[in-house]
Amino acid sequence: VLLTVFFFFVYAEHKVIIVGLDNAGKTTILYQFLMNEVVHTSPTIGSNVEEIVVKNTHFLMWDIGGQESLRSSWNTYYSNTEFIILVVDSIDRERLSITKEELYRMLAHEDLRKAAVLIFANKQDMKGCMTAAEISTYLTLSSIKDHPWHIQSCCALTGEGLCQGLEWMTSRIGVR
Repeated sequence: VLLTVFFFFVYAEHKVIIVGLDNAGKTTILYQFLMNEVVHTSPTIGSNVEEIVVKNTHFLMWDIGGQESLRSSWNTYYSNTEFIILVVDSIDRERLSITKEELYRMLAHEDLRKAAVLIFANKQDMKGCMTAAEISTYLTLSSIKDHPWHIQSCCALTGEGLCQGLEWMTSRIGVR
């Protein structure tokens, strides 16, 4: 029995959904986590799923397509989700209001009531990008009281900031 209990705790998987608008960098981030390199991607239709292991913590990451026609089906992935990674294109000011709508729609969903939220402010290498602080203000993250959240500046192409985001997620395991 002790061996079974030990096995369960060592290999518990934590479900993560990676969401955001199309072209935010979700798939690039997933494969940076997996292979530590940039892979050529095309728009995701449906989802990509990969297991990422960080310090013996197993994350099952679902990268879900962000085109407008696919967003209505995001909720089919919500069951048993522990973490939401919201990827924001820090250059795309015009669509930040859509990102905000999608974020609050997700947070209101019953299946995500216990999920923690990591926001990646991606494309920080681009001239004229919004800072993580600007994005946080625009998304009114400080008003989110019923979900732990963290915003992290990053660049999916170089991997900068991604490890800090994963570290925040691993620090949240077992906290609620």
